[in-house]
Amino acid sequence: MVMSRVGWISSLLDRVRERRPLVQNITNYVVMNTTANALLAIGASPVMAHSIDELEDMLGLADALVINIGTLDRFWIESMYKAAEIASRMDKPIVLDPVGSGATRLRTDVSLKLLKNYSITVVRGNYSEMASLIGDSIRTRGVDTSAYSEEGAKKISIDVAERYDVVAAVTGPVDYVSDGGRIYWVSNGHPMLGRVTGTGCIATALIGAFVAVGEPLEATTSALTVFGVAAEKAFEESSGPGSFHMKLYDWLYRVDSKLVMEMARVDWGEA
Repeated sequence: MVMSRVGWISSLLDRVRERRPLVQNITNYVVMNTTANALLAIGASPVMAHSIDELEDMLGLADALVINIGTLDRFWIESMYKAAEIASRMDKPIVLDPVGSGATRLRTDVSLKLLKNYSITVVRGNYSEMASLIGDSIRTRGVDTSAYSEEGAKKISIDVAERYDVVAAVTGPVDYVSDGGRIYWVSNGHPMLGRVTGTGCIATALIGAFVAVGEPLEATTSALTVFGVAAEKAFEESSGPGSFHMKLYDWLYRVDSKLVMEMARVDWGEA
């Protein structure tokens, strides 16, 4: 991989660390600590704030908003809608993680309402979650996917992007990212990511940091590439899921422009 092909990814990583964007997360109970630590490790500043009473003030300070629907209840749903409305009005980038969409009617309905009624910038999910956003029914197990194909992932990313005027990322063995006109595919990562809870949520949170400092399509692709490189290096030093999780934080902290240049496996073309 020649340096000129991936230099923009390294530049965005450097920009995140220079600017330390404040990323507000309305996320789920399972991953609050995980995603906050990942954002700190990469060089961003996380805030986990969901109280309706402080959304206006907090979003005035934040550089991006991440909404993760992993543990829904009525109060949190109201908070997500309100935050999306405020961030849309303030023209702040919004990243949506439709966790488990397609598994239950509630999750699908909340995801679709957010996409249809607010200015979502990026939506990232696994194969079945993203397929549900365009009405495709794929068997799910909880918040996991039981189906994946590269051609399917490519098509879903393009279809979701076109339907909702967003950048759409379908993550899996190969990540596909599209704005409906262009498409990137990222081959970095490791299967061990599937053996630790919250790694998809980490990817979404990192997208929030990158989209705060860059154009959405390239920022999303960069975040997924950097995360994939960190995962590959973490696996080299781990003996199982527990040590892999710990090393993942270490490598989000240690990954640098040189390593990205050496290891990034990214291609792109017209959608």
